[in-house]
Amino acid sequence: MLLVAPLQSCFVDDDLHMSNDAQDNFEALWSIIDEHYCFFEYKEIDWDSIHTAYAPRVNNEMNALALFDLCSEMLDELQDGHVNLTSSFSTSHYWKWFQDYPVNYDERIIHENYLNFDFYQTNGITYKKLQENIGYMYYGSFSNGISQNSLDHILAHLAPCNGLIIDIRNNGGGTLTNVDVLVSRFITQRTLAGYICHKTGAGHNDFSEPYAYYYEPPQGHILYNKPIVVLTNRHTYSAANNFVQVMRLLPQVTIIGDRTGGGSGMPFTYNLPNGWNIRLSSSPILDANGNDTEWGIDPDIKIDMDTTAALNGHDTILDKAIEVISGR
Repeated sequence: MLLVAPLQSCFVDDDLHMSNDAQDNFEALWSIIDEHYCFFEYKEIDWDSIHTAYAPRVNNEMNALALFDLCSEMLDELQDGHVNLTSSFSTSHYWKWFQDYPVNYDERIIHENYLNFDFYQTNGITYKKLQENIGYMYYGSFSNGISQNSLDHILAHLAPCNGLIIDIRNNGGGTLTNVDVLVSRFITQRTLAGYICHKTGAGHNDFSEPYAYYYEPPQGHILYNKPIVVLTNRHTYSAANNFVQVMRLLPQVTIIGDRTGGGSGMPFTYNLPNGWNIRLSSSPILDANGNDTEWGIDPDIKIDMDTTAALNGHDTILDKAIEVISGR
């Protein structure tokens, strides 16, 4: 698919012929971000001011760990979970995008009190008919490939149910082709999934015109068109955010839970002179209405897990989904 290749690409800037000292590597990192990062305007980030604040703190006497920590601190200014600096001894992460939100997911509660430790699993998908005659699927990572045959078995098994709950809480993303495979089972015709832009130059606003990409129902495979509820929490990120971005526009779908984590930028990887790698959001993916979802997507029904109910074995987000499909 058109969107896959960039996710697996690694780009080296041959123009950065610098020595392996701290200042040169800091400048290389800052320049790569400056030329290739895609959300400066969207996030109202003044990257020049950030250089002014951090560059004086760099000196060629600092060791690799000190430089790594300083660079990681600077990268946190981008507020982006797709930005990672990788060395031989560590990888930086920006965690703030979900830290201030409730977890809103407890696998043990679901396995014990809703699935009774009796369920099917394939291709990273856990599924079962709940006692209310509602289908339940949990998909924990879009990194787990989904075969068409496995989806046929899952949807055939759940076909008699009155509706389907797709739980993607704590799904941190993965491969966009798996989003295509799953979404395509819930549409009956070629459907606009969204738009993508590419950087066309070093300027912060140098982008191509948005071009559309579409999903199509697979020929000869089972489709599911009954009511669907998608469960989300703040740790629903990247490709999982893209899944919600498409599913929420389908008429039979309701999104329940917490705001997703976002992460709508397609990441690319570049090399620094000292051999470290920097991964960053370079191509924004827009929804079918042309909107950016980098900051996340609000659910149709906002609800958090009730702590007291959880102590008694209840997931109030899942309970609400069952209520909605049951028409109560």
